This record gives sequence, structure tokens and C-alpha cells, in this order.
Amino acid sequence: MNRIFQIGDFVFRLCCPEEITPPDNFMKFTAETGVPEYTYHIEVSDRLPRPEGKVTAQRPDLTVFQNASGESRLIGIKGTGEYYACYREVADDRAEITLAREQIRGLHFDPVFTSLFALERRLVKKDSMVLHCAYMEYRGEAILFSAPSETGKTTQANLWEKYRGSRTVNGDRALLGKKDGRWTAQGWPVCGTSEVCNNEAIPIRAVVMLSQAKENRAERLTPGRAFPLLYSQITVNKWNTADHVHTMDLIEDFLGRVPVLHLGCTISEEAVACLERALQNLDA
Repeated sequence: MNRIFQIGDFVFRLCCPEEITPPDNFMKFTAETGVPEYTYHIEVSDRLPRPEGKVTAQRPDLTVFQNASGESRLIGIKGTGEYYACYREVADDRAEITLAREQIRGLHFDPVFTSLFALERRLVKKDSMVLHCAYMEYRGEAILFSAPSETGKTTQANLWEKYRGSRTVNGDRALLGKKDGRWTAQGWPVCGTSEVCNNEAIPIRAVVMLSQAKENRAERLTPGRAFPLLYSQITVNKWNTADHVHTMDLIEDFLGRVPVLHLGCTISEEAVACLERALQNLDA
């Protein structure tokens, strides 16, 4: 395969053997036009190389190295104790990825394939961030339900579909970036277990931070209260100081332009009505 893709404002070329087939959701980001600014080369090997450089971060599914060429990563899957790929930046516009031959069959899982490319490193330089959320479209604007896993993001998005005719664009992630000066929700090739993944860009009406409650209550958060909640749901490479600081600057800019609400909610139509009233009050 030798094909061009575009995610947000990042246009890149992917070169890989024919035995590797990207997941269907990743293929939704194929670009018909555009000049690639970065190239990823994938090769398959029986043995993964050991990256050179200083270890800057380590967790069970990831080891990050820093060297003169940039960043390298050994990439694994949580709970397996094994690495399935090695990512190495070899130039300002190119990365080489070595994939363990025995792990090819696992690439049909969206997060396994997408994790090969360290996309958040390229996208933060495009002033973009990846938010863990249910991305919903309602009357031409995006409402993003965000919270830790199992809080009820998908449930609230489904309630809006049922009672207000909204539409889920991505059930688990959204790329946040600016278009014409306005913060916009954009597509992302990973959608969790929702199986809802669309490549669409929609201006953001609001972010709604969720919590479970016995009674429905919505309030707009100040930027100071919203910052740690939003930060906790954004993909941040804390080991890279420059990218980390820039991400925090982007969050500050975002909070100065986009309303963030908190919704303590039940699983009911009243939860929808409660948030609807709060959104209407934003214009009051």
C-alpha cells in the first residue's frame, strides 16, 4: 500500500506491505487530494529492533525513548506483557515502524493499528488535541459528552438520539482543532466499543462533563473548574515537555472560547431536558 491519509489538518503518506490491511475506520480518512508532509513506512519482521536513546517514559503497554533523531516507542497491548511494534522517528518528515509478524492479525482493532503512528505528536503541532468523549451532532453543532470510562457518555448520547433526534458522529473520541478561528470537533479513527466512527468536522457548541447522580442538574463551569476535568480526558504526552506545555496552552484557549458544562444525570428524558435548558441559557 502507498496511500495518502488526512486526519484533521495532518496529511501523511502510509507505505506498507500488502499483507497489512488498515481497519475500515482508518480507511475513512483516505485523502483524494493534498500534499503529504510526513511519511510512515511499515515493515514486518520476526524480531523487533531495540530503539536507541534514553528512556523517558514507561508503562506496561509503552516504552518511550528519546534520541538525536526524535522519539522512538516500543508499543504493546495492556495485559499481554508483549510489544507488537517499534516506532522510530528517523527524520523530520519520516518514521519507520517495525511490526512483529505474529501480531499482524491484531491490527484489525482500531486502537492497535492507530497506536502505531504516535499521531498526537504530529497533531499537537497542528494545534489539535484528542478528547475522550461521545461526539454528537445536534442542529448543525457538536456537543461532546466527556467523562471517565463507564460514566455514561454513550448512554447520554443515545438518549439525545431517542428524544431529540441528534446523531452520534463518534462514540469514543473527537479531534479538537480550529477551522476559520472556531474550535471544531473532527473525526478520529478510533471509536471504542460504540462502532460509530465518521470523518466529519462540526463546530463545537459545548463540552459536557458527566457524572452519575440521583437527580439531574446542569451548570456552566468556570475555566478554572473546567481545566482539570478536560485535561484528564485529553491525550497528553507528559514526557515531552514542549508538547505538554503547548497542550495546556491549547486547553486554556479552548476554555476561553467554548462553554464547558457539568451534568449530574440519571438515565432519563429529564436528563436530556435538563441539559437542553442549560444549553439554551448559554445564549441568554
